[in-house]
Amino acid sequence: MNRLLIGALAAALAIPTTAAVTMGPPWVSIEYPVNPYDATTRDAYLVVHAFHHGTPTNFPVSGTAEGIVNGQRRSLPLEFKATSRSGVYALKKQWPAEGAWTLVIGVAQGPEDRVSAIVDLSPAGEVAKVTVPTRKEGRHTLPAPVQLAEVEASLRARSR
Repeated sequence: MNRLLIGALAAALAIPTTAAVTMGPPWVSIEYPVNPYDATTRDAYLVVHAFHHGTPTNFPVSGTAEGIVNGQRRSLPLEFKATSRSGVYALKKQWPAEGAWTLVIGVAQGPEDRVSAIVDLSPAGEVAKVTVPTRKEGRHTLPAPVQLAEVEASLRARSR
């Protein structure tokens, strides 16, 4: 074998593959209230933390505000801004004060590898409850898909 091939093979074995780096699901955590002393989160409604295991990671964050306003169902896309910290995203309020609202916020490691937080808002507009749906697989707790029927039922109950 020539030296170039041996060197390339050694380098390939020394660098972890993307699959090895991203083994295991992503995780999401919601911070509320927001730290007013960080200039990149000062005016945010809440902050989203994206993780791979315990490591903050710049995975894509997306979400929607799901609501019922005057009896009408509404769904609004949310826009998140990166902050000064890795894997931390600020969310400013982008939904009206009227009505009942739930935020569905997700962190995606890949198209089929996503974790979501369900953030129920109180009538006063504060975070009332945060849930991350999970399932058990052996000894592991893994993210479970959000059941939109559950979000809908929660909204209907809070909009009465």
